[in-house]
Amino acid sequence: MEEFMISQESKDFLLKVARESIESFLKGGLKKNMKTNDVQLNTNAAVFVTLMKNNNLRGCIGTTAAYKPLYKAVAQMAVAAAIEDTRFNEVGLEELNDIKIEISVLSPLARVKSAEKIRRNIDGVMVKKENRSGLFLPQVWKELPNKEDFLSELCSQKAGLESDAWKDESTELYTFSVVSFEDK
Repeated sequence: MEEFMISQESKDFLLKVARESIESFLKGGLKKNMKTNDVQLNTNAAVFVTLMKNNNLRGCIGTTAAYKPLYKAVAQMAVAAAIEDTRFNEVGLEELNDIKIEISVLSPLARVKSAEKIRRNIDGVMVKKENRSGLFLPQVWKELPNKEDFLSELCSQKAGLESDAWKDESTELYTFSVVSFEDK
């Protein structure tokens, strides 16, 4: 994934797709139908869209499965981040100008056998045990720079598991990298 590059033109297009998709949906529930012939943007990709307002999280939704062309996944996840993140009220049209959008394109998940293999400040991590799972993007390392704190919060806050579940051999750990970019 380190070799994966997105041109500035493509980043600008994806940020426009995200913002216009949210705006269109909030104005009437209509989905904006944008198109591109760019091969890279038409390649299936896993993506997360994060919304920030006044440096505070306002919504974040994504997928770890690459089942839809990148630009379509961005449109879908942007709207979902605005209206489906159950931690927050739906974003209102009047606050859209104050929202900063960040897009994170994910590499495929890679299973790791232990937390020792997780690279601080580099890897995003997904934890999975039985029917519960949770994910932190690599950007979360800024708030939780200690690996044990990072993994404990991931287990308890995102997956609804015991905070030390990451130490359990029956808990699956996956890592991934991202290409992320934001507007404004």
